[in-house]
Amino acid sequence: MIDQLTEIFMRFGTWGLFGLAFLDSIILPLPPFFLQIAMSFLNPSYAMIYATVAFIGSIAGAPVGYLMGKVLGKPILNKILPQKWISVATDKFAKDGDAAVLVGSFTPIPFKVFTILSGVFGFSFMKLILYAILGRGIKFFGIGLLFYWYGEYAKTLLEQYLDISLLGVAAVLAVGWLAFKLVRSRKR
Repeated sequence: MIDQLTEIFMRFGTWGLFGLAFLDSIILPLPPFFLQIAMSFLNPSYAMIYATVAFIGSIAGAPVGYLMGKVLGKPILNKILPQKWISVATDKFAKDGDAAVLVGSFTPIPFKVFTILSGVFGFSFMKLILYAILGRGIKFFGIGLLFYWYGEYAKTLLEQYLDISLLGVAAVLAVGWLAFKLVRSRKR
């Protein structure tokens, strides 16, 4: 299914990549980096253009996902979950939402999960956009640079080291975020 969806969007070239990245922030279960990798593999000299297109599409879709969560999320959650669970989730997202959105913006987890939940739980819209810019930038431009520098060999590197690289970046961001929280709490 992933290959079929990727092929459909690939027919539209950079517009397809933009559309997929935009829809990934809202409804589609297909991360745009699959298409970015496929397009970059075919034409490594355009890898940074593809990274920019995917980045802009993803950031442009984030406000739509946020708005969907804000408008539609709570009524749906109130119908399917007990109120005490919603209260606990809201508190958890208020407390640890920064880390969730930052780390989630560059992991393979569909980005829509974070944009929609940010709206549902009233997470700061400005922080969502800031963390999306940071995390999505790391993800898309990292892949773009890899293909730009290493060409077709980048696909082999990604296949061998993508999981461990993402875990490493997540660990660095998590440690940085914890250090920031610790310094901020000591200043109070």
